[in-house]
Amino acid sequence: MSISLNGAPSAANAAPVALISESSDAGFRTDVLEASRDTPVLVDFWAPWCGPCRQLTPTLEKVVNEKAGKIKLVKINIDDHPGVAGQLGVQSIPAVFAFSGGRPVDGFMGAMPEGEVRKFADRVISAAPAGAPPADSIEAQIADALKVAEEAFGAGDLGQAAQIFGMVLQHAPENDVALIGLARVYVEAGEFEQAQATLDMVPEDKRKGEAYTAVSNTIRLKEEASGLSESAALEAAVAANPDDHQARFDLAVVLNAEGKRVEAAEVLVTIFKRDRTWNEDGARKKLLEFFEAWGAKDPATLKGRRLLSAALFS
Repeated sequence: MSISLNGAPSAANAAPVALISESSDAGFRTDVLEASRDTPVLVDFWAPWCGPCRQLTPTLEKVVNEKAGKIKLVKINIDDHPGVAGQLGVQSIPAVFAFSGGRPVDGFMGAMPEGEVRKFADRVISAAPAGAPPADSIEAQIADALKVAEEAFGAGDLGQAAQIFGMVLQHAPENDVALIGLARVYVEAGEFEQAQATLDMVPEDKRKGEAYTAVSNTIRLKEEASGLSESAALEAAVAANPDDHQARFDLAVVLNAEGKRVEAAEVLVTIFKRDRTWNEDGARKKLLEFFEAWGAKDPATLKGRRLLSAALFS
């Protein structure tokens, strides 16, 4: 492997300009999105200081050259051009995204052996459309990508989910499902400010439905908890005075923020049992807020509803 004077990894032999090139945030639409309508394009996000990038880029160049025009490679230095990488949710490099038909179709992060890179390129080439895809095909592929992102999120693979949601948003920046999905990833990662910023990008007319409400409520409840005492102090206050419903109420909010959902539900139900009228039925109302934030199928919601029902009809 040799290193070019500007620090970018390069193959030992000069790569044909038509197959391998460098681009920027400003040139991304032309060099990648539009170009991929004719030939699939791999985008290599790299930086001069990244050791694994220096290993992966020559491999990408070698594989692309082997394919003799069936696929192209565009390299983007994220130090100089961080915009597109940020939109795609790139959090570590090297990161490679495949574009075909003007949209993102696949990707991976981290260095891979040459054989795996070759298989990846072959998969992208074989899946490429013969010509420009019809509009309904684009929508169908976005729907498929969102499904895969949800599966990754459900499996706890936040990096993969963020990557796919970001790929969708690169093609459809106002896609509410992708924006809400990415906000959920940020919430799960504990990055609540970024989650709120992402949620703020959802178009006004799309700010509704269970998914949006759940994320919005989760962020709001987290902010509410940030101004309260720690759970240990609140538990001590409740132990000292079991009728201190405000301390018990605050404890439920803090426990929820700590991810102790069932415990939070139990605390609110305890208030409800001791004094249903406290704070204008505040305990029951807060529990319903929790249910909205957790989602109807969450185990804590299911148990909380059982506890509330038992208290209501006891």
